[in-house]
Amino acid sequence: MATPLSAASAYANIARIANSGALGGSGAGAATGHEQTFTDMLKSAIDSVQESGRKSDAQTRAVANGNANMVDVVTAVSETEVAIDAVVAVRDKVIAAYEEIMKMTI
Repeated sequence: MATPLSAASAYANIARIANSGALGGSGAGAATGHEQTFTDMLKSAIDSVQESGRKSDAQTRAVANGNANMVDVVTAVSETEVAIDAVVAVRDKVIAAYEEIMKMTI
């Protein structure tokens, strides 16, 4: 179950991507002249999800060793779940768009 903290983190990540110029904004990516492609943005999102997964794994190992708080583990796992859900939603939209394009007549 997603918590308000994990949702806020997901929204902050989306805002960071939008402000970097990846979504056509006037952030730092657009100011440097380097345009971020969809592939770069997707790779960045997947890397972020992987890092979130690593963080939750580390928290889980720490709580198993008695070195961490269970709340931290639940928070890390929830953040990872929200991130994975977002990646899956984007994947589904891309597949739906591809299928729609394939239905078009030339």
